Amino acid sequence: MKLLLIFFTLMCVTDTEAGAKHYRLDLVACSDTDEEYMRGTDGEELFYADFKQKKGVKALPPFSDPIDFPGGYEWAETNMDTCKYNLDGWKKDFKDLPVPQDAPQNSIYPKQKMQLGSENTLICHFTRFFPPHVTVRWTKNGEDVTDKSTLSQFYPNKDNTYNQFSHLSFTPQEGDIYTCTVEHKALDSPDTKTWEVNVELPSVGPSVFCGVGLFVGLLGVDTGTFFLVKGNRYN
Repeated sequence: MKLLLIFFTLMCVTDTEAGAKHYRLDLVACSDTDEEYMRGTDGEELFYADFKQKKGVKALPPFSDPIDFPGGYEWAETNMDTCKYNLDGWKKDFKDLPVPQDAPQNSIYPKQKMQLGSENTLICHFTRFFPPHVTVRWTKNGEDVTDKSTLSQFYPNKDNTYNQFSHLSFTPQEGDIYTCTVEHKALDSPDTKTWEVNVELPSVGPSVFCGVGLFVGLLGVDTGTFFLVKGNRYN
């Protein structure tokens, strides 16, 4: 088995005095290549552990008044040790069972409305895949720029598949071509999505039609005035 991921998901339902229900999610995941610890509520990510920088990260913006998670990163590291210990045992117990595979559905789009020369962000979104390891590669005009991109945490879906995002900061220039290539074990071949910087020229149609209409209208007024004057002369 090339990749085996195990995860523990704790879902709690809390009733408030107003009768509203809130859902809390605790996700602990590990594999041969990845590890993740995340807490969330009602579909919103509250906190996750950044194992590369060895710190905990509050995911919500400051204006939302996010709560603190004292000792959260240390708790995440402890859970990783437990997860990897269990992983070794589960590999032996389930080595003959096939791992379900769902290929990612991929798309690429800019974060903001594109303007030439204005800094923006390209987003490569891959969704509904399992198991949760995806390799992403970016290019600009055929040159690899993956080292300038970032990769988000895994986000679980209700159907036990995952979402993930990769971001690339860029300043659009006319004619530039960007690609995002996603590799996953459920794909027969890498899936590449392309984003080309094209600037649409303003449409001249409405202006032309307006000018023609105004010309025809004025011509009609002049013609009517001519016949009116000519008629008065004969009268």
